[in-house]
Amino acid sequence: MSSETTVSAVPRIELRGITKIYPAVVANKNVSLTALPGEIHAVLGENGAGKSTLMKIIYGVVKPDAGEVRWEGKRVIVANPAHARELGIGMVFQHFSLFETLTVAENVSLALPGKPELGELGRRITEVSERYGLPVDPRRLVHSLSVGERQRVEIIRCLLVNPKLLIMDEPTSVLTPQAVRKLFETLRQLSTEGCTILYISHKLDEIQELCTNATVLRGGEVTDHCDPRQETPKSMARMMIGKDLPHPQHGAAKTGEPRLVLAGLNRESPDPFGTDLKDLHLSVHSGEIVGIAGVSGNGQQELLAAISGEEPVSEKHPVILCGAEAGRMSPAARRELGLCFVPEERLGRGAVPRMSLADNALLTAHRSGFVSNGLIRFSAITAFAASCIEAFNVKCGGPQSEAKSLSGGNLQKFIVGREIMQQPKVLVVAQPTWGVDVGAAAFIRQKIIDLRNEGVAILVLSEELDELFEVSDRLAVIAKGRLSPAKPIKETNVEEIGVWMSGMWPDAGDPAHFAPEASEAGARGEAERRPEGRAAGRPSSPDTPSSPTAQGTQGG
Repeated sequence: MSSETTVSAVPRIELRGITKIYPAVVANKNVSLTALPGEIHAVLGENGAGKSTLMKIIYGVVKPDAGEVRWEGKRVIVANPAHARELGIGMVFQHFSLFETLTVAENVSLALPGKPELGELGRRITEVSERYGLPVDPRRLVHSLSVGERQRVEIIRCLLVNPKLLIMDEPTSVLTPQAVRKLFETLRQLSTEGCTILYISHKLDEIQELCTNATVLRGGEVTDHCDPRQETPKSMARMMIGKDLPHPQHGAAKTGEPRLVLAGLNRESPDPFGTDLKDLHLSVHSGEIVGIAGVSGNGQQELLAAISGEEPVSEKHPVILCGAEAGRMSPAARRELGLCFVPEERLGRGAVPRMSLADNALLTAHRSGFVSNGLIRFSAITAFAASCIEAFNVKCGGPQSEAKSLSGGNLQKFIVGREIMQQPKVLVVAQPTWGVDVGAAAFIRQKIIDLRNEGVAILVLSEELDELFEVSDRLAVIAKGRLSPAKPIKETNVEEIGVWMSGMWPDAGDPAHFAPEASEAGARGEAERRPEGRAAGRPSSPDTPSSPTAQGTQGG
């Protein structure tokens, strides 16, 4: 890391007239940007505005069609990411660049010069992760990590190379509030030491708190500059999207029968570093949204695998969908019952990167009239994908665009739209607006609320407490493989939920506190297993505290 403590007059990075054109879209058009040593510079814009493309040009992943990059006053052509790292440029990607079958330490070693000894590197990773409040075990295989934990690996990997320029693309999207505070302390310290930081985030309150300058992109062009400290989130949103943000409209909740029930779910994680699920009880009724908060790595992955069918449980009764005991059912069978879900990992689980949007629609929506007499109706798939693109304002080249060609937020809108258009009875959504711009986030949240108003039972897992309070009717916490009671939103607050995220809710250690809320099938299953003398559970009313879950995978 640079030892500069004063701001130099020579820009650390300067872009002049950068243009990048793809066959279906102009990603960047004559973009210029300057950032000085020690500056934390925000790059703002809607999904598809060209922010990530611009950052990839700086990092050598993408070559510009026109314009020039100047590094510390000299023109450079950044050949590839290895060259960028030699210059002192590090980047935390929105879509992670990690090998899933390698350990954390092995992944980090690939970004370092030479052949570092893995034992020593593991100790360095542990030291840096503890110093910056980003705990991660260097021995773990990446495929076993949650999205939040993978984000930590990306950040730590960059910090280990002591960058002069650090590019951060949505770095806090899956971090806890406590981890965000610690990260901000780290970034401010790096800034005082002369490191330049280019910071992309759709969390405008973070931009206002952290950044000293901002460049605004719209449609691939620079449309504005501002000092975020002199602006409000509302005024910056207006710069980004050209209008004021809408506020979600809830309407009156009309809850009905329980559609998703967990009746004493226990599951030992197959991953030695995973989290065992312990006696989980939950009921999600038609016409309500139940949210689940929690620090990443506290059982969310295991819970969602159990709900989706990706990892069936040994018994039928712990998972009940629309009255059917579904614990042993496959993902496809659960979808037949009316389950749809949006996984937290967009590329790989939510969509196949190299497949078109139309073909990705076929993966989960093939029951929507896409197959006739064993033959695929490609015209129907294309029409479905086109309708989803239009209804959810997905910016892309059309139904035949590859999933990997979309920005993160636009791919998220497509995946959410694909599931909603299947008219589910139960919708499970993990990280619904991860990496999505403020306008698109408001749009997705309103679509989820509209679906709830139509009588769908919805379970939302998110690490953004503000989002959960905005959309949920009831809210619970998962911590250390246990599930708290679900409280009506009007009866709790951010401070209480924050305490619960550490596992400290009332009677958290008392199994009797997790009273089952179930349909008759669930209650019957619980009665068969209930220890002598334990009180029977009873079905809950919409306001009765219960207990939640969340996420999904690309099943069935």
